[in-house]
Parts: sequence; C-alpha cells; structure tokens
Amino acid sequence: MKEIEAIRKHPLYMEYDERLRDAEKGRKFCCHQMDHLLDVARIAYIIDLEHDLGIRKEVIYGAALLHDIGKARQYQEGIPHEQASAEIAGTILDDLPEDYYSREERQEILRAIFGHRRERDGMSRLERLLYVSDKRSRMCFACDSEPECDWSREKKNLEIEI
Repeated sequence: MKEIEAIRKHPLYMEYDERLRDAEKGRKFCCHQMDHLLDVARIAYIIDLEHDLGIRKEVIYGAALLHDIGKARQYQEGIPHEQASAEIAGTILDDLPEDYYSREERQEILRAIFGHRRERDGMSRLERLLYVSDKRSRMCFACDSEPECDWSREKKNLEIEI
C-alpha cells in the first residue's frame, strides 16, 4: 500500500516514531510502536470485513499507523496524545499526494485519531473501529505488569475477544 509506506517514510512520522521509541525505552507497560499499530490495523480490518463496514483498507491502516504518533508529546509536554497525534497526522496527510486519500477520508482519519480514546455516542464508523481495535490489541490477560498497571479493570483487556 503506497499510502501506508508514504506515511511511514514521512520525515515527521519518522521523527516522532524515534522520539516515541526513546521515550518508551525500558517501559514495562504497553508501548506504542509498530507492533501495536499494526495489531490495531489488522484487528480493525478484520472487524471491517466481518461486519461489512466498507471502510477502505488504506484508510484503516492510515488511521491505525497515525493514532498514537503524538504519544511522545504527551510524555514530554503533557499534551493529550490524541490531540498531538491528530495535529501531527494532519501535517503528514496534507503532505501526501491528493489521490492517496480524499478530503473526506483525511477528515475522517483525523476525527478517528482525535476520538479514539473514549467511547461515546455519535462516533463515526472509523472512530468506533479504531477505539475498539485499540482496546482489543492490548493483551492485559498475558501481561506480567498487569497487576501494577493503573488502568481500571473495566478498561483492561482481560479476555481474548473474537
């Protein structure tokens, strides 16, 4: 997918990916690197196919790859990562060729990134898909650090969901 590689190879993406890797070096709790991002993308795509949502694969993968890119700014500046991620993603998406994502798809990706942290009424299909996939990607049930994690039991993924 040329769209996904263009995101991954974008200089701003590479900069923030590196900053995030440095910030999470030695972290024992959930990290936000490529394995997590691709887990989210793959889970989202499977759900999309199972429920015939009709969201373009490139849109799902683009949103997944970008949804946590601002996490380093949260660690370093205290900015909520969904806000920082949407900001960074907006710049990256604006730099891509116009035929990679339509204007509507770009707006939908940014909305999904900004809204992926909390479930609420009125979520778009992509927003809800990113939210659910992000939560399901976490394997709290198999994590040695789960007892020390400050997430509430309700938020933790303590069972395999299919």
